[in-house]
Order: sequence, then structure tokens, then C-alpha cells
Amino acid sequence: MTGWFNVILQGVLIGGLYAMFAAGLSLIFGVMRLVNIAHGDLIVLAAYIALMATTSLGLDPLTSLIIVVPAMALIGYALQRGLLNRTLGDDLLPPLLVTFGLSIIIQNGLLELFTADSRKLQAGAIEVQTLQVMQGVWVGALPFIQFVVAVAVIAGLQQLFYRTALGRAFRATSDDQAVAQLMGLDTRHVFAMAMALSLAIVAIAGVFLAVRANFDPSIGPARLIFGFEAVIIGGLGSMWGTLAGGVILGVAQAIGAQIDPGWQLLAGHIAFLVILAVRPQGLFPKVSG
Repeated sequence: MTGWFNVILQGVLIGGLYAMFAAGLSLIFGVMRLVNIAHGDLIVLAAYIALMATTSLGLDPLTSLIIVVPAMALIGYALQRGLLNRTLGDDLLPPLLVTFGLSIIIQNGLLELFTADSRKLQAGAIEVQTLQVMQGVWVGALPFIQFVVAVAVIAGLQQLFYRTALGRAFRATSDDQAVAQLMGLDTRHVFAMAMALSLAIVAIAGVFLAVRANFDPSIGPARLIFGFEAVIIGGLGSMWGTLAGGVILGVAQAIGAQIDPGWQLLAGHIAFLVILAVRPQGLFPKVSG
């Protein structure tokens, strides 16, 4: 029994990482109805920026966040203001095509700069430190920190959306862009701030991904799928639902891996399909009004 509890607990912890993959997707879809196909590749880009920061400046991977987060936020603002704002409108196809092209550019750019070799960030002793939860059940310190950070990020987004002027601007442009413009909001700036915030979260996810596992320029699409599945399981527009979706996906994969290592990814996809069939709107969809 303790063995299964440990499996589920490990699944919950990895679910925190999936929630961070998904939070940025949920944010930009909620604010501007933009589906970012390049989201997974931007996570990998953040991992490579962290790699450069650690190798050139000698920083610890977690300390490198002080560079990676602002860098990715600036990339997000420039990308939205300079390119993606031009694609927004009633037709969802232009942003899909543009972000698909952006995905290919990022992958090939990283391949050219860093080759196809697999990399990993070394975080030192914290990678092997463990915490005892109960008799016979231990968790890694790093996965635990990762989950705590994910909860903090989701809670922070929730507070930002409902307690700040920027959050009110996000909600206003999401509800009705034309009315928001009439009220004096610069929607181009609001959308760019949403993308900057999304990529700041992506930066955190990218660094934790790079510490947890090997990465290379081609792994972005798989991270995108995990993010999409977590968003849809939780319910579009629901931040806490995104966290729940990531946890459900992580637990399903952990249980699948325990039954048969080859079932790890399949179990997550099956859980996604079952929930989608039973509740197409997700488990905790955002309630309007």
C-alpha cells in the first residue's frame, strides 16, 4: 500500500511541472484567445537560456532564474507587440500558422546553435536530497520545491487577475476587446503584457525541466501536448483547474509507469481522453460573470 501511495505522490509532484507548462497557455488563451503552437519550444528556449547563464556566468540553475525570467518576459512582450498582435482577429488560423512557423524557427535555431546533443543542468546536492513524508515514503527535495513553486505561481496569477489593475485590464480585454478600447485601454500593450507574463512562467518551467531531465531542441512539441492536456482537463480559463489538470496527468502517468514502464505516456493520454469524453468543458471550467 505504501508503494502505491509513493507512486501517486510522485505523480502529484511531477503534475506541478505540467501545471507550469499549462499556466502560460491558459493565460494567453483566456486573455486573447490565442493558441500558441510554439509554447513547448519556448519552454525549451528558456532551458537553453538557463544553460547559457549557468555556463557563462557560473550560476546555479535555480539562481539563473533571475536572468531567465526577465529575458523570457522581454522576448514575450516583443514577440506579441511586434508579430502576434498583427495576427489576432476573428479568424483563429493566422495565429496558429504564425506560431507553427515560430516553432520551426526556434527548433532549427537551437539546433544550429547547440546541435542535437542532449543537455542537462546540474543543480548539485539538492537533486539527491530527500524529505520523509511518512514511514517508508520519501520525496525528492527538488520535486517538492518544484510543486510548491507551481502552487505559488498559480496563486500569484489568481491574485493578479482579481486584485490588480493589470488583472482587470486582462479580464476587460478578454470579455470585450472593442469596449476595452473605448474605455481607453491599449489592447496591444495589454496583450503584450499577457504574453510577457506567460513567458515568465515558461521560464520557470523551462529551468525546472532542464534540471529534472535531459533536453534537446526537439522536445518542445511533447511539452506542448502535456500543457494542452492539463489545460483541457482542468477547464479553459481556470487557473486552479490548470493545477488540478497537471496533477491528474502526472498521477495517471505515474500509475501507468508503475504497471508497465511502456504505459507511462499512454496512461496520461487515456486519462485525458476519458475526462474529455465525460466532461468536454473540463473538470473546473471558468464560470462567466
